[in-house]
Amino acid sequence: MPNLTATAWALLGMLSYDTELSGYDIRKWINWSMRFFYGSPAYSQIYSELKKLEEQGFVTSRVESSAGGRNRRLYKITESGMTAVTRWANEAPLDPPVLKHSAILRVTLGHLTNPARLKELLQEHLAWVERMHLEAAKDARWADVEPAWAFARVGLQWAERHYAAERELTLQMIKDLDEAQAVFAQAASGTEAGIPWPKPEYWYEIEKKADAEEAD
Repeated sequence: MPNLTATAWALLGMLSYDTELSGYDIRKWINWSMRFFYGSPAYSQIYSELKKLEEQGFVTSRVESSAGGRNRRLYKITESGMTAVTRWANEAPLDPPVLKHSAILRVTLGHLTNPARLKELLQEHLAWVERMHLEAAKDARWADVEPAWAFARVGLQWAERHYAAERELTLQMIKDLDEAQAVFAQAASGTEAGIPWPKPEYWYEIEKKADAEEAD
């Protein structure tokens, strides 16, 4: 199996259809579907990966003159590229999802701020989540107009449900902050200046107890 980046495999997968695509076309498709669950690479990264794929013989490109005298480069998958991406889709092990949730990280380090500020940050996150939910729902509906987009629609429907669930989780997290502040205040009471935190030996003892309970 070729040692390609995740973005490169995604680009090959998009080129596996019967249509030549420009870098602009590819970016538009990513923004329409894959950004909801796989991020959205910059144009520079897209063109860099396409160049590498062409050097490896997985895609070819040609320059097309379009109306207005502007040229654009179109990319097409090769037979070896199709073989590689088909094998990847069927045989490559799944990578575990990597969650980088800045809102939860802020809450986890909530001792550095206060519940009021955390609620402001979570409201910002909530606004983003609701926007993503609406956009995913819209794209899922419009994917239904074209049979060739049937599998893309499944991914978009998942994204719609995912952001709906994320909204509920965020609302619950906002409610939980007041209780967390009250509990944390108990740890801080009667201590000297500074942020209270158990010694590492205590962590390990708790870990042992948790593992023993799980074993039972």
